[in-house]
Amino acid sequence: MYDFAAIGAWLEFAVRWTHVITAIAWIGSSFYFIALDLGLHRDRNLPSGADGDEWQVHGGGFYHIQKYLVAPDKMPDDLVWFKWESYSTWLSGFALLFLVYYLGAEFYLIDPAVMDLNIWQAIGISAGSLVLGWLAYDWICKSKFGDDNTRLMIALYVILVGLAWFYTHVFSGRAAMLHLGAFTATIMTANVFFVIMPNQRIVVADLKAGRIPDAKYGKIAKQRSTHNNYLTLPVIFMMLSNHYPLAFATEYTWIIASLVFLMGVTIRHFFNSMHARKGTPYWTWAVTAVIFIVIMWLSTAPMFMGDEPEEATGPALRFAEAEGFDEVHDIVLGRCSMCHAAEPAWEGLLWPPKGVRLETEAQIAKAAREIYLQAGISHAMPPANLSFIEDAERAKIVAWYEGAL
Repeated sequence: MYDFAAIGAWLEFAVRWTHVITAIAWIGSSFYFIALDLGLHRDRNLPSGADGDEWQVHGGGFYHIQKYLVAPDKMPDDLVWFKWESYSTWLSGFALLFLVYYLGAEFYLIDPAVMDLNIWQAIGISAGSLVLGWLAYDWICKSKFGDDNTRLMIALYVILVGLAWFYTHVFSGRAAMLHLGAFTATIMTANVFFVIMPNQRIVVADLKAGRIPDAKYGKIAKQRSTHNNYLTLPVIFMMLSNHYPLAFATEYTWIIASLVFLMGVTIRHFFNSMHARKGTPYWTWAVTAVIFIVIMWLSTAPMFMGDEPEEATGPALRFAEAEGFDEVHDIVLGRCSMCHAAEPAWEGLLWPPKGVRLETEAQIAKAAREIYLQAGISHAMPPANLSFIEDAERAKIVAWYEGAL
């Protein structure tokens, strides 16, 4: 039983590491090409017929880069396609969603104080929202409404705000933020898979066949790339938010999420303008700072933890009824609850770390796996063993958890 819990924790870590690596690759290449495209010199009459070029230096060497609006005279055989960075990021992200929020739905996805869902219902809403959200977004982009890019961007923002409100009224605060990020990331990867790459394949096929590609394919791909450009930074914020209860554990979580999307716009506007040599609009940083201050203010509102049920239910009930629970309950109250409480007694703490409360039997039983891994198998908790938990007490936590399995 120990091996299963430890392997599960390491599997989650491995998938998370993979997700971060692939995300770095995707975001890095995306930001690079955005900066490159905006910074190209298009005022030169290049003999190659290219639309623009730029000289760059990196790693001790110089690079001369040219961009062709259509294609060079001869299509190269070794054309590099940038797609797997996006695909692997989404696939690893969904795997992490499955491992953490689907397999641990009772702990991380469902909050009975928000909406008392069955596990299958919560997972269904989660997966269904990602699919239906993409279909709705794609339909709007392809409709007449989507012909106006400014109007479309405003509509997309309204949709994201509405979805933020929806998620916070269905899932736990932590899961709501994460799902908003997952929804946005799904749009971004689907843009690459269903729109940008197919359009590029059509253009390449036309060029190889000696046909002139229709300009609409480039226009459509550019529109979706622009959306991805402005959505990237908010996605990163959403994915990091699960480590910071101040971001997800208040009754204003959906407003905080809505403001984060605005910060994504202001920050990207600065860099896009700078890379396009259209000036350095430093006012965007002032606006970003103001928005962030508002977010900080909203986060200090009363914490929206939601009262736990008086009695443990579901899988947590097994741990509450297991042999040794009474001893573990006393250990946790004595060694952990001074910090993990609605009003922490430890000096300097204004809220429970990671939003985890360990004051009632139900809360302790529900957090059984985390207590086992953090304070039983490993010595991660308490930090620096500040509450002086003894090895014998850790052994009792291990015996209790493994005995309940």
